[in-house]
Amino acid sequence: MESEIEVFGNEVVMLMIGVGVLIFIHGNRRRLKSLPASNILITGYCMMLVSWILTVLEGLFGPFWEEWLNYLDHAFYAIGSIFVAVWCWKVFRSGRETGKEAS
Repeated sequence: MESEIEVFGNEVVMLMIGVGVLIFIHGNRRRLKSLPASNILITGYCMMLVSWILTVLEGLFGPFWEEWLNYLDHAFYAIGSIFVAVWCWKVFRSGRETGKEAS
């Protein structure tokens, strides 16, 4: 039984873009610290990046690891989404409390 490597181009491109954005985040971390609750947003982004890495690894490691990596992939997507949702909630809630409208 021969295992095939199934890595799709769009998955690799998404990972490359994600790593590029991580480099941008690292280079601009001082500016990003001025965002409210920036650590929550950046953590959410990193969870998404881990998910993109796992997506590519899914295709590389064949049938046995594919199922486990897929579960982890979706778990990190969910965790990242929760972090981003919490960040949005905190940012828009704080704007409402101070009487400012988020634009």
